[in-house]
Amino acid sequence: MKYKFTGKTKVVFGVKLKQIQATKSFGIIPKGEIGGYIEFKKNLDENGNAWVYGNAWVYGNAWVYGNARVYGNARVYGNARVSGDAQVYGDARVFGDAQVCGDALVSGDAQVYGDAWVYGDALVYGDAKIKTNVLNLIASCEFNVTAYGKHVQFGCYLHTIAEWKKILKSNKTYREDCSSNKSYQQCRKTLKYVIETME
Repeated sequence: MKYKFTGKTKVVFGVKLKQIQATKSFGIIPKGEIGGYIEFKKNLDENGNAWVYGNAWVYGNAWVYGNARVYGNARVYGNARVSGDAQVYGDARVFGDAQVCGDALVSGDAQVYGDAWVYGDALVYGDAKIKTNVLNLIASCEFNVTAYGKHVQFGCYLHTIAEWKKILKSNKTYREDCSSNKSYQQCRKTLKYVIETME
């Protein structure tokens, strides 16, 4: 057990949230540190270095795990998932079936919700609202591939999913930009995967 409930609670929107406290040192969290508020033990994984800080709230079926951090006045709820080295902070909201993972950052008054995915090194901040799927792959091929809504950006080329499908069919996937044939084939494979995932 890496944390316990302090006994301090607050009721928000009819939901009883309980303050947490670290029972041992892990990651950058010292033993005894007072954390934020969660509704259930299932909201914060006992493994890894994930933590909910200060005035942050995690409730419903939401789950924070891996090395993820939720802090500030951030709220994570619904069926949302925050994992990897992801950070959610400020007044950000992550809810619905949204997922934030990898090294992604969600901050400010940003909202990530619905079935949205924010992956890789993605950064969502300010008053941004992301509802459609967002997929950011940085290790799949030599170029960054980011998908959002009906658009996919491959390196510096941006097309709709329909346009990419035509490009892939014609075997003209910017071959000259790839450093080798192996890389070219991997990029084609990545693009096909992204298109299938976003459709």
